[in-house]
Amino acid sequence: MAGHSHWANIAHKKAAIDAKRGKVWSKLSRAIIVAAKHGGPDPDTNLKLRYAINDAKAISMPKDNIERAIAKGAGDTSGDNFEEVLYEGHGPGGVGIMVEILTDNRNRTAPEVRKIFEVCGGKLGATGCAAWMFERKGLVVIPADQTDEESLLELAVEAGGDDVRLVGDCFHVTCPLDAYNDLTAAIEGAEGLTPERQLLGYLPNETVVLTGTDAKNAVKLMERLDDHDDVQQVAANFEVDEATLAEIAG
Repeated sequence: MAGHSHWANIAHKKAAIDAKRGKVWSKLSRAIIVAAKHGGPDPDTNLKLRYAINDAKAISMPKDNIERAIAKGAGDTSGDNFEEVLYEGHGPGGVGIMVEILTDNRNRTAPEVRKIFEVCGGKLGATGCAAWMFERKGLVVIPADQTDEESLLELAVEAGGDDVRLVGDCFHVTCPLDAYNDLTAAIEGAEGLTPERQLLGYLPNETVVLTGTDAKNAVKLMERLDDHDDVQQVAANFEVDEATLAEIAG
């Protein structure tokens, strides 16, 4: 994988920029609301809520904001009725794209997402058109300067993890859904390890390398999807070679 940059890394860097603007607070509030609504307000028994709260704390969301979102989800106060929607499509070069949505009005969101795809040279597709390229798994991202690959692999395997890869300056540890809780607990409990990111999401079974115009348009598509208020997570099965990425970054 050396010499290429995964979208996960690009998205992670962009997420840090979004956090400075405060936009991501709104998205994480929605995630907390939905998690509390479906699994209850106690993060000790609701893992989805627990990780949504952890993500919110990681970007310094105020405690009051977190508590208000939990209360909305638990039905203690009136609030928007968000629903989870999954969109699938293809981007430039035929790459597969999965878009996880939280919206209070899918009749508004669907055409907006469709337009983003079309403007960037992609196409929103029917259910199943891209899902076969992905597997829903757990992912934990750990800075490479915190550990070495052999030690991390040993820890991950014992906790149910199935792969450890060096992607840029971070290790990406993946696991099946049923091992996610054990893996994150093991990593959080290990001395010297502080994850940069941990999530349940769609990970590509294989990736393709995009260059030139396709790469630029694909990155633009992903950035515009990330910027949409209703989009929670975006996954794609492409990589960008370092030279093209440097050109895109300007």
